[in-house]
Amino acid sequence: MPSYALLILPAFNRVYGESSIRLTRSELAAFAERALKADISDIEDTTIGGVPYVTFDASATLAEDDVALLSNLSSVYALYQVEGDLLRPLTVRPLDRLSSDLITIQKYAGKTNEHFTKLLLNVTVLASDSKLNDRLAVFDPMCGRGTTLNQALMYGYDAAGIEIDGKDFDAYTLFLKTWLKNKRFKHTAEVVPVRRERALVGRRLNVTFGVTKEEYKAGDVQQVAVVSSDTLRAREFFKPRTFDVIVTDAPYGVQHGSKGGQGLSRSPLELLDQALPAWAELLRPGGAIGISWNTYGGSRTDLAEILEKSGLEVVTYPEFEHWVDQAIVRDIMVARKPA
Repeated sequence: MPSYALLILPAFNRVYGESSIRLTRSELAAFAERALKADISDIEDTTIGGVPYVTFDASATLAEDDVALLSNLSSVYALYQVEGDLLRPLTVRPLDRLSSDLITIQKYAGKTNEHFTKLLLNVTVLASDSKLNDRLAVFDPMCGRGTTLNQALMYGYDAAGIEIDGKDFDAYTLFLKTWLKNKRFKHTAEVVPVRRERALVGRRLNVTFGVTKEEYKAGDVQQVAVVSSDTLRAREFFKPRTFDVIVTDAPYGVQHGSKGGQGLSRSPLELLDQALPAWAELLRPGGAIGISWNTYGGSRTDLAEILEKSGLEVVTYPEFEHWVDQAIVRDIMVARKPA
């Protein structure tokens, strides 16, 4: 039975780095259950040459398609086949079609770790009827400064989002326009007002770009649409059954992503309870929604009830709960929309 070893990508965030091996085991188990052709067993933490790895056995030598899928694990740095005391490197072929600085350049307080964002997107796509290498449409209904949107773009997907904080909307608009210009990608980018019955209800960033001039001319483009407005109004800006997956990292405190009373005052689960019915309408049948949240703000049972009340089916996944700081223990829940 062939054995393999995953070398974990070093995490700049020390706390996340301490959880990354355990999260990689859980992510690998999700890939094995839902995507890989080979059967995977004996997923373990192993130290080789003083360096931590995640090792596993396969029922047969991994085919090229399986190696390509494993190349997209959120924290994988390299993949080896174990041959006695030696490691034989396998050629990884991740989906990423854009340079990594799209993900790493932005630095700001509260930014979600990009490895975790990739993990959340991966396990959500795996729960849907889509494949990771399909051309998908991804929606983040609380998109902040666009970490999820940028990871979707890295995979070649189309990305859409909504964000109530005008400063975050402006920051992402400036960043993406500047990044596309600096990369010399052929593109169009504009911010337009959105009106309903002559009243201004938001602003919308529309971006279309091609990785090469030839792709752009041929219409082989990626699209970004971001709205500056309240997520509870998402149905006013996007059509039903538009998105293959919805992925969002719910802010962790009381100050949250929707206006209620004075300022941003809805609790996380209260907001999700009110927003999820509209989000579910935007999801295509067979699509999936992945939410990360602070468990101090609500239990798995509470969130599962909200998802199920919106007509979604909660997916059973391995353990993804991990400590972030003394006020935040983060977890993931994924649910499907019946086909």
